[in-house]
Amino acid sequence: MHKLLTASLMFVCCATAWAADAGRVVFVTGKAQLASKPAALDAVVQEGDDIVTGNDGYVYIKTVDNGFFILRPNSSAKVTAYHIDSANPANTRVKLELTNGVARAISGQGVKAARQNFRFNTPVAAIGVRGTDFIVFTDQHTSRVSVVSGGVVMAGFGGSCTAEGVGPCEGGASRELFAGQAGLLQIQRGQPVPQLLNNPALSPDQNEKPRSDEPVGKVAAVPLQGAQVNLDPQRELAVGNVRTTTNNPPGDGGADDGGNIVTTPPVIEVKPEPVVPLPPKPQEIFWGRWSTVAGDVNRPASFAGKEMDSETFVGEYMMGRVKGAPLVMPKEGTAAFTLANSEAFIVRNGRESVASVNSGSLGVNFENRTFTTALVVADAASNFAVNGRGTIDMKGLMVNDAASASTIRGYLSGAQAEEAAYIFRNTPRSGITVIGGTTWKK
Repeated sequence: MHKLLTASLMFVCCATAWAADAGRVVFVTGKAQLASKPAALDAVVQEGDDIVTGNDGYVYIKTVDNGFFILRPNSSAKVTAYHIDSANPANTRVKLELTNGVARAISGQGVKAARQNFRFNTPVAAIGVRGTDFIVFTDQHTSRVSVVSGGVVMAGFGGSCTAEGVGPCEGGASRELFAGQAGLLQIQRGQPVPQLLNNPALSPDQNEKPRSDEPVGKVAAVPLQGAQVNLDPQRELAVGNVRTTTNNPPGDGGADDGGNIVTTPPVIEVKPEPVVPLPPKPQEIFWGRWSTVAGDVNRPASFAGKEMDSETFVGEYMMGRVKGAPLVMPKEGTAAFTLANSEAFIVRNGRESVASVNSGSLGVNFENRTFTTALVVADAASNFAVNGRGTIDMKGLMVNDAASASTIRGYLSGAQAEEAAYIFRNTPRSGITVIGGTTWKK
């Protein structure tokens, strides 16, 4: 028994040591619990901690990277992960969960430096950030998000978007919302894509209203060079009318007539971030049919002036990835890509006609480094299915397997393998060949 008790105590100690600090409580009022204990001012919030508020409870948490996580009344949330690596933002992992109620998230510097590694989950949706300061309402069937500054991307769970994932779910089933746009995003369980609604009555602020001291965006009339945003509690201000749930006998020092300690909430000002459109990402994968360029008949016109570090061929099509293009292959998860560009031809007994790719899908499993794809290629006379599957090596080269109906060669590219492209050739029946190229985005 003594050994068992010792082992148990060691396990608890180690589990506590492993949990990283996510932030601290800078304001609390009403009924609120943190990790199954009454929430208290200056309490440390760790990874894995649950936060629950009663019908009069508010909790403001300042995160370790100078962001904020705010919970309003009748809400339940969890800090699933909060690991900030300032030296290597690629290692940052931040994941928050709201299972019920209303919460507000204001991104800290660590999140802003690694937005691709931030995830805010509800029971029905995944929310990623582009900035950001946003407010979420959710119950078990419906989630809504409004944006104060910056922007968000929202997607319902399903397909490659899972609650276990890291970072935003992007693609055809997601939708973005920025502070400059009117309205809010809403998704209900089972809906394929979030809806953009312009109905103030559905705002998360109407479900659980903010306190008057909740952060507000304020812009100075004259921008101040080097001005700093004040995110710390101001404890030397005059006493206000905010009451905590700690009771003292009437007449004690620091208590009002109702027997409640009177404290002052933190003064928090958050400057809204300007919405600046991101510059278009440079294209990294090129493909085309052979043509004469500077005397080289084996390079497509699209390759002119570009130095390639890798090239592949299918029939008269050639594909290459520019030298120095980044590629980071995720080691887990799956992704669905959306067709962004295509070109196709159908050759019948030597006579060629221009065709179009009417629909397409590309799925990648990063854990076992495989892909599956399907296209419908059509011209005025007929249409043909082009299906294939294959493997992806650690350099991002996509090659069909022996059992695939089509010949496919392609590449993945990008800091999160967010771009893909391949060239293909298929012979659906004797005398007919379908050829072409495709580009895909997450």
